[in-house]
Amino acid sequence: MDVAPFKLDIDELIADYAKENSTSLADFRRVWKAKKFSYLYEGRPKTNSGFFMQSLFLHCIGHFTSQSSLQQRLAGLYCLYCLYECKPYKPQFKIYLSLEECRQLKDFVVMVKQNGVHLVPALVKRMLDKGMFLFGYMNLLDDDSEKQIEELTALQNKRVRFACDKLFANTQAESYMHMDLGAEFELGSIKKLSKEYGEAKELALAKAGQTVDIEDAKHILQSDKLLGDKIDEVVKEWDAQKEEFYERTGLSRGNELAVIDNDESGVQHQEYDDFDELTQLLE
Repeated sequence: MDVAPFKLDIDELIADYAKENSTSLADFRRVWKAKKFSYLYEGRPKTNSGFFMQSLFLHCIGHFTSQSSLQQRLAGLYCLYCLYECKPYKPQFKIYLSLEECRQLKDFVVMVKQNGVHLVPALVKRMLDKGMFLFGYMNLLDDDSEKQIEELTALQNKRVRFACDKLFANTQAESYMHMDLGAEFELGSIKKLSKEYGEAKELALAKAGQTVDIEDAKHILQSDKLLGDKIDEVVKEWDAQKEEFYERTGLSRGNELAVIDNDESGVQHQEYDDFDELTQLLE
């Protein structure tokens, strides 16, 4: 997988921000929006999503742990946060941070605070509170980083598959999770019979009304819903709960991690919401 074009886009974004000679997140937000940078994900690969995201995260980490200018290092951290918040994956991929990179991040926070950039400590605290980081021993910032990322991604996928196998082994959970309740109830047949029953009931009472007083029996025709309609509502509620389960767990109907594809309006909406919320909380 060639992630070089995506890294070049990040480099260009960071360079444009550095030209502003600013340390403000608001200015970074303006540059991000001007470049419509959330559309970076429109060209994301359909496979190896973990490798793709960790490669972008690692590239940003390389910027803020480098010996570049303060503006470029700040842009690396800001970009790391924004890439995490705007990414379209469910569940979200955490940012892998080695112990050495963690130490460098701590030193960076101390340094920028001494330079009067008080936003960064609050931003890093927010990232820690939200559980964005996955801490590990292996340092990926070396020549074999891509190979190591692929190995970690393969290990993660293996553990996910193992967890799914254990979760659904010898249980009915999987069958219930994917069950089509409408098919189980034979909803089409029930609705057809229910409709025919309603029509027959109306016809019977109409004929009876020609010979006897049916005033006391009219309430039979005033029932709110037919049985088929009530079952249809139950089925729709069941389907809605299944979709919510898929969305919350990131599992698709095949028990695989799902990728949520956003349309352009969705990406733009997410971008503005995240930035506005972050600005209000941290500035």
